[in-house]
This record gives sequence, structure tokens and C-alpha cells, in this order.
Amino acid sequence: MQKLGTVVFALFLLTAAGVAQVPTAGNVFFGYSLNHGGTGVSSGNLNGWEASFEGRVVPHIGMVADFGETYGTFVVPFQFGNFSSSTRVMTYMFGPRVSVRVGRIRPFAHILIGAGHLSQPDVDYAETDFADAIGGGVDFRLIPMVHWRVQADDLQTRFNGGRQDNTRISTGVALHF
Repeated sequence: MQKLGTVVFALFLLTAAGVAQVPTAGNVFFGYSLNHGGTGVSSGNLNGWEASFEGRVVPHIGMVADFGETYGTFVVPFQFGNFSSSTRVMTYMFGPRVSVRVGRIRPFAHILIGAGHLSQPDVDYAETDFADAIGGGVDFRLIPMVHWRVQADDLQTRFNGGRQDNTRISTGVALHF
């Protein structure tokens, strides 16, 4: 019984220490996203949305969870003509973000690593593979707690056994707390 009490007490202390580590500052972003890229064989533009959640770990460094979904049509050239396929790409990435506040603006840079999911229902194809993004942007303060974000990333995916280099540009509202 004494061992059980010791274990419960230790878990209580660990839980309290974990709660103390929850960030007290951060931001939530939601906006429009344009993803341009593809492979050497096909390329195109995909339009959609991006959302991210950042919690500050220390004053200028935070941890980010970034989610996005873009849709559109890719044209793939074939020997006997072009083939169009509706395409949907979802990304789930996480990583550190460095930022500094300078007056009404907050420039930032981040490195995100995670997964991307490609689906093309026209050809009954779906795949999930590695994805990463390196980029940054700037938040412009409109009113207290409400910012307008402009962001650009070099988004790389690894679908179909190859590497796709994409440019992802996003803009929207960021709420700082």
C-alpha cells in the first residue's frame, strides 16, 4: 500500500510540473493558402487553407503545430495528350519558431517537419509520406491581440517516390494571447 501511495504522489508531482510548463503566451492563425509546385512532369496551383497554433516555450522561441489543406487540378502530360486530375494535399507539421517583436510587427522563421497526404479521387490514388517546410513571415498588429499574417514557406513533399518542391504562401488573421 505504501508503494501505491508513493507512485500516486510521484505522478501528482509530475503532473503539476507538466502543467507548470504549459505556455502562457502564443497565437492561433487561420487563413488562405496558395500552394504552387509539383514535379518536373506536372505542376500547378492548389488553393485552400492553413491553420497553426503556437505556444511560447521561452520569450523568443515557440513550438508550432501547423495544419493545411489545398485542392485543385494538376495537368499531367502523357504521350497521347494531357490528363487532368483533381488533387487534394493535406499537411500536418510541427516544429520550432523563432520570433521577435519590433513595434507593431513580429517577424518570424520556422522549421516544420511532419507528413503530407495526397489524394487524387479521379484515379483512385492516395498516399501519405514525409513533408517539411522551411520559411517564415510577419505578423502586423491591427488592434491589440489581432494581427494580420503574411507567410511564405518552401514546402517539400515526397509523394510517388520523388521529391516535390512547392512554394506555399498564406495570409490571414492571427490572434495573439
